[in-house]
Amino acid sequence: MKHLEEKTISSRQVFKGRFLKIEQDQVQAPNGKIYHREYILHPGAAMMIPLLPNGNVVMVHQYRHAVKQVMLEFPAGKRDRGEDSLVTAKRELSEETGYIANDWKFLTAIHPVIGYSNEQIDLYLAKDLSKTQQQLDEGEFLEVIEIAPQELMSLIQQGKVTDVKTQIGAFWLDKILRGEWN
Repeated sequence: MKHLEEKTISSRQVFKGRFLKIEQDQVQAPNGKIYHREYILHPGAAMMIPLLPNGNVVMVHQYRHAVKQVMLEFPAGKRDRGEDSLVTAKRELSEETGYIANDWKFLTAIHPVIGYSNEQIDLYLAKDLSKTQQQLDEGEFLEVIEIAPQELMSLIQQGKVTDVKTQIGAFWLDKILRGEWN
């Protein structure tokens, strides 16, 4: 597929925020023409599907300012510089939900917004959960809930859960629980 690749001629940072950066590249396309590409550099993230012994999953309600609404999501968080994604997953599960897991399984990596960001989210299944103390970051407000996987799938079907990482995680979980994927 090399014939589809673009060659970067130049790159410059056009915005630097607290954790996001926007780059603008000048590229030469396969047809030889020059174009500009803008994209967000993201440090990466981890999302976990915390599966309780009773078969339910732990999720969070969190207000997301970009879409101006409270979203139902699996817990997740961004990687700190140089941090392994499993370390991120373990830290975020504990901080956001007050649970720790003794059994972790990497499921897949996703790139949720490839049109304008390099963000990669690593998805994990977290089992053998124990309750500890929630430790939210400053300015982080969320509500932890427990929900049955079939109810989550119904909410997705009804269009009430639109977060892409959560939808993908729910579809993975459904396949695992049905014994179709291990």
